[in-house]
Amino acid sequence: MDWHAAVITIGDDMRLRRWREDDADALLLHANDEAVGRGLSDRFPYPYTRTDAEAFLSGKVVDLDDPVFAIEIDGQACGAIGARRLAGERRVGAELGYWIGQRHWGQGRMSRIVGAYVPWVMGALDLHRLQATVLDFNQASARVLLKNGFAEEGCMRRAVLKHGKVHDLRLFAITRDLPA
Repeated sequence: MDWHAAVITIGDDMRLRRWREDDADALLLHANDEAVGRGLSDRFPYPYTRTDAEAFLSGKVVDLDDPVFAIEIDGQACGAIGARRLAGERRVGAELGYWIGQRHWGQGRMSRIVGAYVPWVMGALDLHRLQATVLDFNQASARVLLKNGFAEEGCMRRAVLKHGKVHDLRLFAITRDLPA
C-alpha cells in the first residue's frame, strides 16, 4: 500500500496528512513548549527553534518516508503521529510515537487520533505488532494507549535519563490476532 498520499479524516475538524514545508510556523507554535517535549525523546528539543522545525520537515530528525503524519486541527498542523518499522526478525512490528500541542490536551483528541491511526498503520505496513513506550510520569499518554486496546506489557526500570532524573519506561503493545 502506498501511504504517501493518504489522508485520514477524523470528524469534521481533524485529519492526519503528510507534513509540508509550509507547516514550519505551525510546528514552531506548538512544538516550542517545554511541557510538550517533557514526555518525548531528546530528539524533540526545547527550546524548539526554526532550525529544529526545518530539520524535522526535511526528514533529518525522523524518516518522513515512514508513515509520519501531521495532526491537523481546524486547518493547522499542531502535532504528529507516526510509526517506525522495527528491523530484522522484529520487522513484523513497529514503534508508535505521537505528540500534540498543549492547547489540545485534555479534550480526548489524541485518543481519537490514535484510534484512527492504529488500525490504518497496521494495515498499511502489514504489522502484527505495534508498540509504544511511555515515561513513568506521563499518565495521559498511557491512558490514550489503554483506551485504544493496547496492553501494558511491562516496565523497563530506570531506563531513561531525562532532565537529570532517571525514569522508568512503560511498554505498551497491540497485536493483530492472526494465526502464527
